[in-house]
Amino acid sequence: METGFIILIVAIAVPILYVVMAYNGLITKRTRCEEGWSDIDVQLKRRHDLIPNLVETVKGYAKHEQSVLENVTKARAEALNNQGTPAEQSRTENALHEALKSLFAVAENYPDLKANQNFLDLQQQLADTEDKIQASRRFYNGTVRDFNTAIQVFPRNIIAGMFKFGKKEFFEIEDEKERENVKVSFDKK
Repeated sequence: METGFIILIVAIAVPILYVVMAYNGLITKRTRCEEGWSDIDVQLKRRHDLIPNLVETVKGYAKHEQSVLENVTKARAEALNNQGTPAEQSRTENALHEALKSLFAVAENYPDLKANQNFLDLQQQLADTEDKIQASRRFYNGTVRDFNTAIQVFPRNIIAGMFKFGKKEFFEIEDEKERENVKVSFDKK
C-alpha cells in the first residue's frame, strides 16, 4: 500500500513541478525581453537628447539649411512621441536616422562646422549611441527569439497557452532600402 501511495504522490508531484519550472522559465525569458526593450529605449532617449544640441550647433553655421533642420526636429518629435510596438517605433527611428544622415550631409558643406569641437563631440557621442542602439537591438532580438522559441516548443506551448504567453515582436528594419547592399563603384567617369 505504501508503494502505491508513493507512486501516486510522485505521479502528481512531477507534472506540477514541471509546470512550475516551465512557468518560471517563461517568466524569466519574458522579463529578459522587457529588459532588452528597456535597453533600446534608454539608448533611443540618449539619442533624442543629443539631437537638439546637434541641431543648435549646425544652426549657427547653416542658417539657410532650415528645411533639413526642421526635418530632423520633426523626426525627433515623432520618435519621442511614438510609444507603440517595436515595429512602429522602428519606423519612426528609421525616419530619424535618415534625417540625421541628411544633417551630416549638410555639415559636409561647412568646413568650419566640421572643425567645430562641439559639433565633433556631439557627432562622436551620436555615433557611440548608434553603436549602443545596435547592440541593444541585437540583445533584444536574441531574447525575443529565445522567448518565442520557448513558447512554441512542446510541451511548453501547452503551459504558455494556459497562462496566455504571447509572441513578442522583433525589432526589424522596415525600410527595404536599408536592407540593400551598399553599391561600390570604382569606375571613372
